[in-house]
Amino acid sequence: KNQTAINEFILLGFSYGLQVQILLYLVFLVTYMVTITENANIIFVVKRNHHLQKPMYYFLGNLFFLEIWYVSVTLPRLLFGFWSQSMTISFSSCMTQLYFFISLMCTECVLLAVMAYDRYLAVCHPLRYPAIMTHKLCFQLSILSWAGGFSISLVKVSFISRLTFCGPQVINHFFCDISPVLNLSCTDMSLAETVDFALALVILLVPLLIIVFSYCCILSTILCMPSDQGRRKAFSTCTSHFTVVIIFFSATLFMYARPRRIHPFNLNKIVSVFYAVFTPALNPLIYCLRNKEVKEILRKII
Repeated sequence: KNQTAINEFILLGFSYGLQVQILLYLVFLVTYMVTITENANIIFVVKRNHHLQKPMYYFLGNLFFLEIWYVSVTLPRLLFGFWSQSMTISFSSCMTQLYFFISLMCTECVLLAVMAYDRYLAVCHPLRYPAIMTHKLCFQLSILSWAGGFSISLVKVSFISRLTFCGPQVINHFFCDISPVLNLSCTDMSLAETVDFALALVILLVPLLIIVFSYCCILSTILCMPSDQGRRKAFSTCTSHFTVVIIFFSATLFMYARPRRIHPFNLNKIVSVFYAVFTPALNPLIYCLRNKEVKEILRKII
């Protein structure tokens, strides 16, 4: 009770020598520029080409739009810290960064489940697919993804923001993430921990169960197909999405589907760099390199 509440934090980031920090600055700057360019270009191509006006590309457009904001929540602040050597962040800015980062992550969880459902309909019910996956349903599913992600994040961050932080004020991370922030609380955080852990399980496991069920049905349908060509075509429409699902959920389950009161360690930072920085740059490559339609259109544009 005698401690004074703090109103700003210090992001520890990557505390290495000057040469290493310059190298990291260049790597993160190039990654950020590549991520924005890749995702924006593919969104432009999808919007301008009538051959890509399909539900799958509509959801891909949502995903690539999300990735632009996902990487913009963390990297500009990190790059500014490298350049200015000022790693302080106010309490309100920290909560804002935490809210948008968790919102976009939760939205991606739901969106990946929606995309799995779309692939399930395309492979398992191809004749009924155009009648079921209409423009109206695509719009409703995308709104559900964004609204669900931002609503769940609002509940999580509202409980965290009510805690009192008295020091130390150093966050052992390069952005405001849940576990490092909770570890700085000097009041009882059991309720905030419980709410956060329960919602993390819901937003991660429910979409994951939908994805697993969808792919079990897809695999069963593919194995029953009579021709090798049909099986290869069906596999090709799902492998890109399945690869992104494995990368995303393996990292997020490791980081968020566990109790929060843990000591922050450098492995958390490494995993966070992978899914918060490099994955948004890899996703367009994963989808485009496996997609003949997009590759052909990009080749014509070039």
